[in-house]
Amino acid sequence: ALSLARHGRQVCLELRDDGPGLAADQLPRVFDRFWRASADRGDGGNGMGLAIAARITQAHGGAIRVFSTPGQGSCFRVLLPLLKP
Repeated sequence: ALSLARHGRQVCLELRDDGPGLAADQLPRVFDRFWRASADRGDGGNGMGLAIAARITQAHGGAIRVFSTPGQGSCFRVLLPLLKP
C-alpha cells in the first residue's frame, strides 16, 4: 500500500508491504550499500536500491526510515521538506 500525506512543513510518503519482514537486528543495516537480508530470499537484488533511496532522500533534506516485523511485512517512510512558496 502506498500513501502520501502532509505533516506541517513536510510531506510523508509511506510504502507498506506484506512480505517476510525483517528482524530487529537487521534494521540498522537496511540502508547500507550491498547489504541484503538474506541471499536465499530469491529477490535477485544487489543491495543497492535502499542505499540509493536513502542518499537521494538525504540530498533533498529528508529522512527515510523502516519499521518491520518478521512475518508481517515492512513499512518504509520517507519524509521530505516542502518547498517554500
